[in-house]
Amino acid sequence: MNEVAEATGFAELWSSLADLGRDRTTGGYRRFAWTSADLACRDWFASQAADRGLTVEVDRNGNQWAWWLPDSGASSTDVGTEPRRGNALAIGSHLDSVPDGGAFDGPLGVISSLAAVDLLRARGWQPERPVVIANFADEEGARFGIACAGSRLLTGQLDAAKARSLRDGGGVRLADAMEAAGQDPDALGRDDERLADISEFVELHIEQGRWLIDHDAPVGVASSIWPHGRWRFDFTGEANHAGTTALDDRRDPMLTYANTVLSARKKARLGGTLATFGKVSVEPNGTNAIPSRVRAWLDSRAPDEAALDAVVEQIAAAARERAERDGTALEVVNESRTAIVEFDHGLRDKIRKTLTGVFGPVPQLPTGAGHDAGILAAELPTAMLFVRNPSGLSHTPAEHAETADCLTGVAALAEVVAQLAGVRPGTNRGSGA
Repeated sequence: MNEVAEATGFAELWSSLADLGRDRTTGGYRRFAWTSADLACRDWFASQAADRGLTVEVDRNGNQWAWWLPDSGASSTDVGTEPRRGNALAIGSHLDSVPDGGAFDGPLGVISSLAAVDLLRARGWQPERPVVIANFADEEGARFGIACAGSRLLTGQLDAAKARSLRDGGGVRLADAMEAAGQDPDALGRDDERLADISEFVELHIEQGRWLIDHDAPVGVASSIWPHGRWRFDFTGEANHAGTTALDDRRDPMLTYANTVLSARKKARLGGTLATFGKVSVEPNGTNAIPSRVRAWLDSRAPDEAALDAVVEQIAAAARERAERDGTALEVVNESRTAIVEFDHGLRDKIRKTLTGVFGPVPQLPTGAGHDAGILAAELPTAMLFVRNPSGLSHTPAEHAETADCLTGVAALAEVVAQLAGVRPGTNRGSGA
């Protein structure tokens, strides 16, 4: 992989982003949508793209696009320059993070896309059709609660009015946050013109599990994304004094919530699914006060739609039963849901065949994590490449991928781009490793 390292300057490219949005105390990243850290990442993307002579655009939903055009040496600053529209191959990922997230989830896909273009150019190749690198806005949903907001808005899967009214934990509306960042929130909504420009999307991502490490493979191709969703559980009780209220006189929603968490684990294990309560807010949130309300968010994922429906209903039923015993009330609200995604079989198989010819056998694996590629799959053929994660950890500062595997991922993505976008007649393809 010396050719990849030298042609792309991968280490320097990686380090140029590494400090943006990193918390010095935890070592994790806090790149939340439309905050200063996120805006710094967006500026970084625009700068890196412009340095490569790529034409940089921001769509009506805040997603960034950097165009590599056939036979084009135009830069993003050339007045009147327009990218050749239609039939473009899109690659990329996202730069925002979960609270105290790792360095690789999202950024590896963006950096690898830039590096893949560098590698192909170093070989003297030019695409026969446009290649565009995407940085999708607010993929994690860490601030406003809806994952893949940028791609959902792009495809019309998230209502624009609903999106504008979303609020973060401090009460700031998404519309106000976008406006403060220089984005017009009134323009939000399905973007048919942008979708018409793109014919396929391929996203490279660190694996968020141990499948590749257990199968001794540096890269893999995704087969599908499990159906998944987020449900808000509102447990309501009665606030009272922690030191003067007898246990039998309490209507404590924290007790109902705690039992629901334990029940969720049991129901998920029995059903072969996943269920996680990872976010909770408490009112009045006093050490010596019995809560009046506990609001918690359930993330659930399953191999198929029926299993997902069943486990969520079982968890909700157990919560209602416990609420009746505790004298509390429960409301369950589905805030988002994504159906199972079967990646386009033709595109997936073409990619596996291409990579197998260069790297040897390339495994295929499903994932329980949601991605922008899964959202765009409803509109156009999409596929995903995964890079090995030796720890199996994700959404934590301990998330990691070895540099050698990252370089293999860049080489693999470059092969995919060369195969799908073609090369100009008369150029020499060279080696893919």
